[in-house]
Amino acid sequence: MSVSGAWQRLPRPLRIVLSRLPMIVPQMLGVIFVTFMLVRLLPGDPTLLMLGNMATPESIANLREQLGLNGTLWEQFLSYMGNVMHGDLGISLFTSNPVATDLMDRAPATLELIFYSMLLTLAVAVVVAVIAVVRPGGIMDYVSRFYGLAAGAIPDFWVGLLLIFFLFSLAGIAPAPFGRIDPLLEAPPAITGFYTFDSLLAGDFDALVSSFGRLALPVLTLTLVNAGALMKMTKTTFADIWRSDFIRHQRASGLPERVIVRNALRNSLPPIITLVGFLIGFLLGAAVLVETIFSWGGLGQYAVQSVINSDYPALQGFVLLASAFILLVYLVVDILYELADPRIRV
Repeated sequence: MSVSGAWQRLPRPLRIVLSRLPMIVPQMLGVIFVTFMLVRLLPGDPTLLMLGNMATPESIANLREQLGLNGTLWEQFLSYMGNVMHGDLGISLFTSNPVATDLMDRAPATLELIFYSMLLTLAVAVVVAVIAVVRPGGIMDYVSRFYGLAAGAIPDFWVGLLLIFFLFSLAGIAPAPFGRIDPLLEAPPAITGFYTFDSLLAGDFDALVSSFGRLALPVLTLTLVNAGALMKMTKTTFADIWRSDFIRHQRASGLPERVIVRNALRNSLPPIITLVGFLIGFLLGAAVLVETIFSWGGLGQYAVQSVINSDYPALQGFVLLASAFILLVYLVVDILYELADPRIRV
């Protein structure tokens, strides 16, 4: 049997995954190179920028050795790549902890925030878009038009501050915007890193209620800002499918309305999946400001602290982790896109 014949005999999902995985290697090498150049492209001596003008020659020499800035550029890159391959991203100058440890401690907080924000964004955008198309001229149709125009022009930090002012300060129905859980409660045992999941697994319902309550304002902030773009894309794509001939044929055949809506939505999935991938990457960037406003303690707040304190090893580590996360998301989106569209041949 030829190689081509053996390849075609594999299940299509497996062929899609195997054909996309090799692309990760050159992409990650490019990310590592860009991360390496982050400090090297800074004007002046990075060690002097980190330590200040009062630094002694001994401290500058020690930091240069710690950052691997001695030797030629090629030798520095090989040393940096070797350290990255071994999980060594350096030592944070602000926390004095290994950067890899700091990132792993804070990553679950950001991922939990992105996870629930994406779920709510999908629910709001798809439901509003579908109802607006199926019931033209209704309330949802007018709401979608207004919201679609306004959402993209609203800064996330401004929305977060407004929600804090109205829902926490005035109405008192939202918890204080400080951290992931009430300070009087003990954090659940770390299993997944998601406080909501870990609280449920541990049977700690007080922590579960508190962690969900603390998620409300930041998740609502990210959803209000990002659901508009997804809603407009879904509405446009779904409307084209809804007016197509095969939907008219299904309606003429007497299929129930819910079945027709489901079939139309299924055929709208490819562009929606693509935009969801971009939104997840955007949410990681948006979390930088949102986490600072809500004292979330995730990767975004860590990145802001790294910039403020000139902690370049920590900033390098954040850029590397964020880039790897986005590459992984795009890989999954690429695979899901091809699974959703059987016309694409692999």
